Amino acid sequence: MNMDEVTEGVEKLDFHHPYTPYDVQEEFMNAAYNVLERGEGQIGILESPTGTGKSLSLICAALTWLRNHKRSRFENSVAEAAKEFKDEPDWIVNQMLKKKREEILKQWEEREARLKKIRAKEKFLEERGAKRRRLEDGNTRRHKNDVDDEDEWLLDQDDDTSQGDDNPSGYSKETRALMGKLGLGTLHGNQEGEEDVSKNEVKIYYTSRTHSQLTQFISELRRPTFPPSLPDSLLEEDSNTESEGIRHLPLSSRQRLCINPSVSRLGSLPAINDRCTELQQSKTKDKCQFVPNADNLNLTHQFRDNALATLPDIEDLFELGKKLQVCPYYASRTAVPGAEVITLPYPLLLQKTARDALGIELEGNVVIIDEAHNIMDAVANVYASAISLSELKRARQMLGVYVKRFGKKLKGENRVMVAQVARVIDGLRDWLDNALGLKNEQGIVDPNVLLKSKGIDQINMYKLIQYIQDSKLAYKIEGYVAQAESQAADDGTATTTSRSSPVLHTLLSFLVSLNNLSSEGRIFYQKVSPDDIKLSYLLLSPTHAFSSVASSARAVILAGGTMSPFEDYTAHLFPDLAEDKITTVSCGHVIPPSNLCVCTLSSPGPKAVEFEFSFQKRSDKSMINQLGLAILNICTVVPDGVVVFFPSYGYLDEVVAAWSEASTGQPKSQALWDRLQVKKAVFRETKGGSSDEVLEQYTEAILSTDNDKTSNKATSNPKRNGALLLSVVGGKMSEGINFSDRLGRCVVVVGLPYPNINSADWKARLEYIESTTLKRLIATRPRPEALAAAKQAARDFYENACMRAVNQSIGRAIRHRGDYAAIVLVDRRFATERIRLKLPGWIRGGLAEGGQTQNQGLGQMMGKLSGFFRDKRTSAANAS
Repeated sequence: MNMDEVTEGVEKLDFHHPYTPYDVQEEFMNAAYNVLERGEGQIGILESPTGTGKSLSLICAALTWLRNHKRSRFENSVAEAAKEFKDEPDWIVNQMLKKKREEILKQWEEREARLKKIRAKEKFLEERGAKRRRLEDGNTRRHKNDVDDEDEWLLDQDDDTSQGDDNPSGYSKETRALMGKLGLGTLHGNQEGEEDVSKNEVKIYYTSRTHSQLTQFISELRRPTFPPSLPDSLLEEDSNTESEGIRHLPLSSRQRLCINPSVSRLGSLPAINDRCTELQQSKTKDKCQFVPNADNLNLTHQFRDNALATLPDIEDLFELGKKLQVCPYYASRTAVPGAEVITLPYPLLLQKTARDALGIELEGNVVIIDEAHNIMDAVANVYASAISLSELKRARQMLGVYVKRFGKKLKGENRVMVAQVARVIDGLRDWLDNALGLKNEQGIVDPNVLLKSKGIDQINMYKLIQYIQDSKLAYKIEGYVAQAESQAADDGTATTTSRSSPVLHTLLSFLVSLNNLSSEGRIFYQKVSPDDIKLSYLLLSPTHAFSSVASSARAVILAGGTMSPFEDYTAHLFPDLAEDKITTVSCGHVIPPSNLCVCTLSSPGPKAVEFEFSFQKRSDKSMINQLGLAILNICTVVPDGVVVFFPSYGYLDEVVAAWSEASTGQPKSQALWDRLQVKKAVFRETKGGSSDEVLEQYTEAILSTDNDKTSNKATSNPKRNGALLLSVVGGKMSEGINFSDRLGRCVVVVGLPYPNINSADWKARLEYIESTTLKRLIATRPRPEALAAAKQAARDFYENACMRAVNQSIGRAIRHRGDYAAIVLVDRRFATERIRLKLPGWIRGGLAEGGQTQNQGLGQMMGKLSGFFRDKRTSAANAS
């Protein structure tokens, strides 16, 4: 669907943006609003460059639509109810409708008054923007060593208890029937503070990749204000009701929300989950005192009301639970019915077991996925699992320690199941021991062959998994071994065995994957060292896993700063969806064209060899040397910060080694590496190194540079002109890092970072895409044509993965309207139409502004860069 169709029929709306929105923001908000308004099964794929206020635009569009939808839905329900009872006496119908309006308004006013009082108190105690988690008690906080943002959210299923609704009383049977038809069945006394006025209303589920991105979204959520969700006809007599606070609730894992010291200090999320559920069992003497129950119902309601009143983040919920002495993880669920916006990380939304555990219902609700450029990888990561030979050895050793202590007490099913766990470990370990002798470093594993090892295929894997989960076997073994090793260390009798780690939980995750194998998944082996090897499960396609989200929600919006190219989302997330159900929009940037300079560098000069950093050609020493000279020239004319992205860590190491060598016939001081360091302070990202430390040093080197750009005219000036950062596409610097203003005056992308097509996982991915595409097309096309289209679909997927990574790196520069930067794409292939069409629209616009894109040489590029930054210096001088 094109942009004209997106905006057609959408009147000029007030999106209640806290600032005057730019044209591109209006375009984005109209597109998002239209997707939500069009109804069931709509998909929006929306791209708006980083720095254009995307999050705030999403908030304003979605909340404006939600409030309008609530008002419209209420008015329509009343009108339809009146029509249904046209044969009833008018006075009965009018009385019932009047009562319905009055009771809804009363409940709405009582709720708003209650929340308003809480907001006033919170504001008095502490300014909301300054509230952050306090670290006064290390034992009541989660473990200091944070795990990965994507992995820490994964949850086991929990049992949820839902409370039934009471029936209204005081009316005759006939009257109750009429009230039920009019929607008055639940409008009764509100002794327990139920959010009846919000019950069953549409909710917005907003998800992003990391905890920090969600926190940033919540800070944006606090900026705008929106009108009430009730029709004007109900509010016209109340002139004081001009706005209604946003009711927001963040959801998270126990690891971030548990306030029980004996549980939270376990550190490992699986161990925390197991211990938490164990402490809720009736046979447990030391039941958790913080879990909501009949005795602390009032505190639970206080928690709910405070959460809905204050736009909290996860840290605020943790502190609130600690203050009220009620579990934030469970108490937050009581706020779900009354919430309008619920924020949660990817895995809590994408994994059905996690949604079920938290009571999340997507049916009829809106899903907004931000930073959606990596949604396909996120789906795969949620369902991925792995186990290594060293972990299996450790698991077997831990099991032996446990059985030595408790073996005689194991009876019946426990004895049988523990023996089966040992047999599974031995079988997987035996297969991996043999696989160490395989010639290839990695490959696909036949699950049938794997399961024959030690006769694992004779075990009922489903029953075994259920036993491990229900008995908390992994938690008990790991907990006991940790305690035993701790005591041994205190007694000085500790052996050389490694400290306790959740390897049995890791094994359980792999067994679950092994038991749920489908045509979309594969098992791989990969050697990680001369004496260690691992098995891993990978989801080849996100289609089936994501379908439960796409088919349930009223509408799904995928939003990101660099969504281009779009084809993969439609082909692999929604392959069977009609075209009229999908809206794609790519917005421009908020900066004026004069603030962007885009160049493609195809060759060093007219007669020189072209730059092509393909795997076969990129090791050419002459080309590497010419690349260094080009970057040296760029550093001469570009002030402050220059960030260069390479295809991989290995190639970055190779280039730095080549630049560090002295040129033929030149003294050592003339090595390119030394010449670069004369121009700028040089920093580089290393695999496994600390990106924070490198970024801090890079920033300090730039900000400490004299800001008088007139000193940059002479290339022989020994004074360093800012800093140069050498990084990697897909590395830590290529996503989530803000190179705004002086930190990123120029971003250089070297080559196209195609994934390793010879790796086992990429071979399997491309074969799967080709086979499934062929299967889909063969019924409607001749076989040769269908086969060609299937092969092209696989090639497009491979190339799109590369270009998404490039586009994400480009997006590190230009972060606000007043920012300016140059983008240099070094490779002849960037000038081809096929690749150029996969760049974001605002970058393509910059290329068009620059005129010639084919065979652009170093001289042309340097002239363009020099003129661009000269104009910026002149503008800055005139402004001062």
